[in-house]
Amino acid sequence: MISATQQVLKITFDLYFGYLDFIIYTLLTLVPLLLVIAFFTLAERKVMASIQRRKGPNVVGIWGFLQPFADGLKLVVKEIVVPYKASQFVFILGPTLTLFLGFIGWAAIPFDLYTLVLNLNYSLLYILVVSSLGVYGIFLAGWASNSKYALLGSLRSIAQMISYEVSISLIVIPVVLLAGSLNLNKVIFMQFKTIWFIFPLFPLAIIFFISTLAETNRAPFDLPEAEAELVAGYNVEYSAMTFAAFFLGEYANILLMSSLFVIFFLGAGANFFGSEVYIYKSCLGKLWHIFYFAIKTIVLAALFIFVRANLPRFRFDQLMYIGWKIFLPLTLGFVFFYSGILLTFGALEISQLPRVSLPYNFIESMSVRF
Repeated sequence: MISATQQVLKITFDLYFGYLDFIIYTLLTLVPLLLVIAFFTLAERKVMASIQRRKGPNVVGIWGFLQPFADGLKLVVKEIVVPYKASQFVFILGPTLTLFLGFIGWAAIPFDLYTLVLNLNYSLLYILVVSSLGVYGIFLAGWASNSKYALLGSLRSIAQMISYEVSISLIVIPVVLLAGSLNLNKVIFMQFKTIWFIFPLFPLAIIFFISTLAETNRAPFDLPEAEAELVAGYNVEYSAMTFAAFFLGEYANILLMSSLFVIFFLGAGANFFGSEVYIYKSCLGKLWHIFYFAIKTIVLAALFIFVRANLPRFRFDQLMYIGWKIFLPLTLGFVFFYSGILLTFGALEISQLPRVSLPYNFIESMSVRF
């Protein structure tokens, strides 16, 4: 018989090692992410320099390899300047919130077949919520700067991000219906069992990629960076590490959206020919999964760079027109189209149709297994 003291000690040790595993997995996610962001900025500068026929960074280190570390050191040693009439607490809170939200979204990304940090049943919903909260960091930064240019830039960014979040949320619905779950692990597993979702959902994949360009304020939708009239947008009053926080949060979101595209449409770590990588539940199989996942994410991130190097900016009215009058009707139509197909073939797993109660005019019950 196990005594009460032994049971308490066992529970304590389980909790201790559970927290220890959480800390280790979190560090194994965030530290490589910071390194990838640093070298992604170098790759962006190098690729754009090659496209525009110039050298790019080539002084610090071999072929400019150490340039990201030099930029980071410069931002760390510079003085943080807070405008005299700015709200100091909110001024610092804006970039801090943006950086924090840019990183915690990665906690639910399944690099392996199963998520290591936050294995949530509704991990897809969690990531959508975290990415939507990024609007608040930009709004706080623009308002707290006490500058009309920063405020106008933040309002532009907020309008742009909210507009394209609508399209992204609608695009996710057919993915959820095909996978039958809001869990990213289930989304990946269904593509192992069937085919990559990019084949049945190819139009939505194109719209999703364009929407992520606008969601992350990237060219040709980088209206907040329109230097001619807005002096670099909402971060015009920021310097040193506060500016670096916005910078890191933006690039973390770019890589996050690239990884979401890979998970939704390219089967994450699945190779093109199927799931034979997972025949062997070994460490080598997991490494192959992470390798395929990383290669696909790098290709998607490279597309962000190529688009920035080749396309000019849209006007703001064109950006709003595309979001509300083209993407919104298209995504709504595709949602009804794919839902109708799945309902016709009995693939929605709806066990009870919704009943409308006439006296109260609301839906009483609808059971869908997610």
